[in-house]
Amino acid sequence: MSTADLDERNAHAREPGGGSAATVPAPAPALTPLRRNWRFQLLWGGAASAMLGTLVADTAYPLLLLALTGSPSLAGSFAAVQFTAMVLLGLHGGVLADRHDRRRILILADATRLAAALSVVLALTVAHLTVAHALLVAAVLGATMAYGGPVRMLAVRSVVPPEQLRQALAQDEIRVSGAALIGPPLAGFLLGLGRAVPFLTTALTSLLALGAAVAVRFDGKPGAADAADPAADRDPAPDDRDPASDATTATTATATTTAGNSGGMLDGLRHLTANPLLRSTVLLAFALNLAGAAVTLCVIVLMRDGGTSSSGIGFALAGEAVGGLLGAPLVRRLHRMLAPGALQLTVAWTSVPLFLVPAVFDGGPVTVFAVLLLMMLGVPALRVMVDVLIFQRVPDALRGRVIAATMTAFMLGMPVGMFTAGLLLDHHAPGTVLTVFAAVLAAGLLPLTLGRSLRGTSWPAPVD
Repeated sequence: MSTADLDERNAHAREPGGGSAATVPAPAPALTPLRRNWRFQLLWGGAASAMLGTLVADTAYPLLLLALTGSPSLAGSFAAVQFTAMVLLGLHGGVLADRHDRRRILILADATRLAAALSVVLALTVAHLTVAHALLVAAVLGATMAYGGPVRMLAVRSVVPPEQLRQALAQDEIRVSGAALIGPPLAGFLLGLGRAVPFLTTALTSLLALGAAVAVRFDGKPGAADAADPAADRDPAPDDRDPASDATTATTATATTTAGNSGGMLDGLRHLTANPLLRSTVLLAFALNLAGAAVTLCVIVLMRDGGTSSSGIGFALAGEAVGGLLGAPLVRRLHRMLAPGALQLTVAWTSVPLFLVPAVFDGGPVTVFAVLLLMMLGVPALRVMVDVLIFQRVPDALRGRVIAATMTAFMLGMPVGMFTAGLLLDHHAPGTVLTVFAAVLAAGLLPLTLGRSLRGTSWPAPVD
C-alpha cells in the first residue's frame, strides 16, 4: 500500500462518520453539585463549628475575667493579647502553610484549641483559673488563628473544583455571618448556666472541627493545587495593565515564582505591594475596616447615651451579621453586575452617607440595625472578590504567605479605628466622631476613585 493511500485512509478516519471512534472527543464529566460534595461540606461544617466556638469564646472570656476581677482593663486585655499574637504570628503562619503539609497544620491547630478550652474547663472545675492562665489561653487562641486560618482557606481549594470555588466561597460567607449572629448571645446564655459551660461548648466545637479535619483527606502539600487550577499563574487583572509597566510585571512574576519555592516571611506582602490593583484593594479594605470598627464603637456610645438598654444595643449590632447573611446569596449577582474595581468603590462609597444617618437622624437601635445591615450587604461579595482577584491568581507555593499577608493587613484597620474613635469620643459627641470618620473615608476613597488602578478592571475569568 502506498503512502498516499495511507494518508487518504487516515484523513477519512478523521472525518465525521469516518469510523474512528478514537477521534471523537469524550464528553467532560459532569461536576458533582456542591451540596453533594461531602468532603467540602464536612470541612465547611468543621469550619463553621470552629468559628462558632471562637465567637462564643471571644465573648465569654472577657465576661468571665470581668466577673472574676472586676477590672474592665483586664477583661479587655484578653482580646488585646489574642489579637497581638494573631498579628505577630500571622506572616509566619503563611510561611508554614507554604512549606509544610497543610492538613497536618490544620489538625494541630484544632487540637491545640481543644486543649486550651479543656484547660480552662478543668481550672474552673477546681476553682483555680488565674488571669495569667486566661491570658496564656488568649495567646494560644491567637496563634491557632494565625496558623490555622490560612490553611483552612487553602483546604477548600483541595476539595472543590475551580468552577465551583466562587459558589463555595459564597457558602462560606454564610458560615461567618451565621456564627457572628449566634455566637455572642449564645455565650451570654451559656455563661448564665455556669461559668464552665461556654468553655465546655467551645471544647465541643473544637472537637467537631478536629474530627472534620481528620476525616477529610486532601493533598496538603504546597503546590498541589496548581495542577487543578491552571489560572493560578495568570496576571490578576490583565485588562488593567499599564503597557509601560510590562517589564515590571514580568520581573515581578519571575520573582513570585522563585519566592514560591524558597522565599521568606515577607514575600506575601511584597507580592501585594508590587501590583497596583492588589495594593489598592488592600488599602481600600484597610480603610473600610478602620472606619467600620470606629462606627461600631460610635453607635454603641450613641445608643448608650440615648438610654438604649444592653439588649437593645445587642439587637442593633446584630444588623451587621444579618446583613452578611442576606449579602451571601447576592455574591454571584453582584459579580456579574460590577467589575472588581466598581464593586469595591460602590460598596465603599455607599458606606459614607450611611455613617451619617445615626448622627443626623434617629440614633436608636432600629436605625443602627438598618444602617449596619445595609453596610454589610456588599461585604460578602468583596470578600469573595479578594479570593478571586488575589488568592486564585497566586502560585499555590506562595498562596499561604499571600493569604496571611492579606488577612494581617485587613485586620490592622480594626484596632486602629477602635483606638482612634475611643480617643475622639473622650472629647467629642458620637455624632461628631461619625461625621469625622465619614469625611476621612471619603478623603481616602477620592484618590482610589480617580486613579487607574481600580477603574476599568475586569474579572480574570468569566463570572458564571
